Amino acid sequence: MHENFFHKLKVYYEDTDSGGVVYYANYLKFLERARTEALFSIGYSNKKIQDVFNSLIIVKSCNIEYKKSAYLEDQLKVRSFVKSISKTSFFMNQIITKEEEIIVEAQVHLVFVNNEGKPVKIPEEIYSKFKPYFCDTIKV
Repeated sequence: MHENFFHKLKVYYEDTDSGGVVYYANYLKFLERARTEALFSIGYSNKKIQDVFNSLIIVKSCNIEYKKSAYLEDQLKVRSFVKSISKTSFFMNQIITKEEEIIVEAQVHLVFVNNEGKPVKIPEEIYSKFKPYFCDTIKV
């Protein structure tokens, strides 16, 4: 059985346009925050990965589909899981829900790189901690 990473958030005024609708680019920030929290939940941070492994995790690509809007003061939940993994990168699927309804779906390709920006092997201890989160589909 797979597990999802979960991250809850509230939509603030700064996240919205003048009509109280979340600005489309801010969903990328919500997804980034959820990925950062996912790292924390397995005992890592972006800073720790840089300090211990001399590596960074960068976004190579992001495919995002906006299904419905979120609004000022909505309570949202971001669910994330690892779709696939290779020696140097992994795909993370993420969904944002509002009251259990999917409003955004994204697939993010993340790559481990060294300080010069060249791909490097994902450290085994990080790879093994991601294993419970490998899955082919997201359950809402």
